[in-house]
Amino acid sequence: MEILVHRDALSRFGYALSDPTRAQILLSLRTAPGYPSDLADAIGVSRQTISNHLACLRGCGLVVAVPEGRRSRYELADLRIGHALGDLLGLVLAVDPACCPAAADEGCC
Repeated sequence: MEILVHRDALSRFGYALSDPTRAQILLSLRTAPGYPSDLADAIGVSRQTISNHLACLRGCGLVVAVPEGRRSRYELADLRIGHALGDLLGLVLAVDPACCPAAADEGCC
């Protein structure tokens, strides 16, 4: 039973990362909380697109919305998610540095 729970947890994380916009949102929130309009502008997508992806990430349990008056600020649900993203990015670049040479050169991890 424990294996199934772990499988489902990793599947949710993998699903969240499977879309480039969601991955970019997570990477942005790794450095600081953000507001949907700011995230949309920074990533270059519509506010509706950001809203849909944030809903997905909330459903996966990876981000939370913190109400601030009439707005909501989004942040990672747990700081360990940011560390896991950094570790995963470092692993991918270590295993296959050619997959994204610009990231390897910048030492983004």
